[in-house]
Amino acid sequence: MKMVYTNENHFIANNVKNLIEAQGINTFIKNEFSQGAVGEISAFDSWPEIWVFDDSDFERADEIAKASQSSGSDVDWVCNNCSEKNDPSFEICWNCQSGNS
Repeated sequence: MKMVYTNENHFIANNVKNLIEAQGINTFIKNEFSQGAVGEISAFDSWPEIWVFDDSDFERADEIAKASQSSGSDVDWVCNNCSEKNDPSFEICWNCQSGNS
């Protein structure tokens, strides 16, 4: 067994777990209920961890976890309709609601 991913946010950790399992890789979460122990143990030691059962699945699961955390395009885009600058996370222009094309 190998740890693939950890994050302080349970929602994000569970999302990564679901993405990995959707590809047929068996995983489990370690430290799922340990946040109540913060103070007795380090906060970092209480973060949920995603582990794969089969070591041979580690590289593929690691790629899935890393891909899930990349934002794709990190470049602002300019709307062709109104010339407004938009954050890469926007699919439509915040100013005129025109699509990113």
